[in-house]
Amino acid sequence: MGGMNPETDPAALSGSLEDVIAVKKAKLKELRERGIDCFPPRFEKTRSCSEILAIGAPLETGGADAAPVTCAGRVIGLRDMGKSIFCHIQDGTDKCQVYFKKDALPEDQFLLVKKDLHPGDFIGAAGTVFKTRTGEPTIAASSVTLLAKALRPMPEKFHGLKDVETRYRHRHLDLLSSPETRKAFRERSLIVSTTRRTLESMGFIEVETPILLPSAGGASARPFKTHHNALDRDMVMRIATELHLKRLIVGGLDKVFELGRLFRNEGIDTKHNPEFTTVEAYEAYSDYHGMAKLFEAVVWACAQALGRESVEYNGKTLSLKPPFHRVYLPEMWKDSCGESFETVLHGLSFDRKTLLGLAGRLGIPAGEATPSAKVFERIFDAKILPRLDGMTFVLDHPAAITPLAKLKPGSASVVERFECFGGGEEVANAYSELNDPEDQLARLEVQARVKREEGDEEADVLDSDFVEAIECGMPPTGGIGFGIDRLVMLLTGQTSIRETILFPMLKDE
Repeated sequence: MGGMNPETDPAALSGSLEDVIAVKKAKLKELRERGIDCFPPRFEKTRSCSEILAIGAPLETGGADAAPVTCAGRVIGLRDMGKSIFCHIQDGTDKCQVYFKKDALPEDQFLLVKKDLHPGDFIGAAGTVFKTRTGEPTIAASSVTLLAKALRPMPEKFHGLKDVETRYRHRHLDLLSSPETRKAFRERSLIVSTTRRTLESMGFIEVETPILLPSAGGASARPFKTHHNALDRDMVMRIATELHLKRLIVGGLDKVFELGRLFRNEGIDTKHNPEFTTVEAYEAYSDYHGMAKLFEAVVWACAQALGRESVEYNGKTLSLKPPFHRVYLPEMWKDSCGESFETVLHGLSFDRKTLLGLAGRLGIPAGEATPSAKVFERIFDAKILPRLDGMTFVLDHPAAITPLAKLKPGSASVVERFECFGGGEEVANAYSELNDPEDQLARLEVQARVKREEGDEEADVLDSDFVEAIECGMPPTGGIGFGIDRLVMLLTGQTSIRETILFPMLKDE
């Protein structure tokens, strides 16, 4: 076992990645020939790294805790002092130090550490905890077990993971090399669990609805298409959970929510991923004002769980403490565009000629081939969005783009809907749900006509099964949908959705 270790030979490590992997595979072969199991099936771990640190924290310098411990993790650093070796290991909780002393270990185990152990490998160590002269809680190892031999080098050996595309494509490397990334996804998990607990504390029950559907309704988006072989039927992946959840309201489940994946065949950028996680919640006998209070409660609960009351986002400090600002779109439209909101609306549709004329006067690009909904969206983004400050509910929207919401009393073209914005980004959408089946059918028929006439592939589809369900009677209901990915972005100050999704969809390399 004497001589230069090929894995630490500078000449060997100066070669290509393929050369280094070849050296590591040769080492693995050598270990197996010596009868060492490099991938044992299990290891009994009694303490995490964070618990080792907690045990050692109150000890005096040089002091020890007599209780035996076993700990395991990935080797992230080795310091060879000759007859003693210091090693840092890392698990999912933290990192801690292990001390290997030649006279305290069986000879073959000490030589294993000295000659055969390298950063990236997993080990298990048994011993007792003491505090070094530098004040670091450390395991004085009495035995060590190789648990997994890494065949690829740690990221920092090959220039780290500074390139964002590499970070997203090889998330496992990003996680093992970046404490910030691990922290970000622990915070995401906390936001998800807090959202669930908050809704359950309000009396909501969590349900599950189909992902594969005969047609995609409940939102304005293009679906992904697939085919069911056994039934010989074309199907789509859901773009929303709304229509099935409202059937549950019809069926007598008064408070329901679903937290799950949606799939929309749309572009990929820093704000959009074709598969994403949302929450949709529906409450009988409520309305969009009730949903605003619900969303404030969820955001505030998540903020408290994260230990913060405000967040820096897109260069702005956003208070997360309720109540949020409330503004009305018709009023802001008139102030920002110089025309009454109603001039661009015609009942359940847009007045297309007037809408295009307004866009032209405002210098907003739009042509005859641009669907009316897109023209409206561009005007909103250019003239309304920049005026929003803090966490803001924008209430009351056109029926022409919201066929599933109830009209405001006395209006033939404006519905009870809000979108919530924070730092210039939409984070929630809610309605007073339309429960009049005849009105609902008429609205969806208008959407079908718009789809035919304007070629708007994102217009809502007419789901006759849903209309039939609400013909059985549906109580007044408030409904809300909000994206978990967008909420995580907001609460953690991230400006790219890819920082909040472990495995985002990426363009080809």
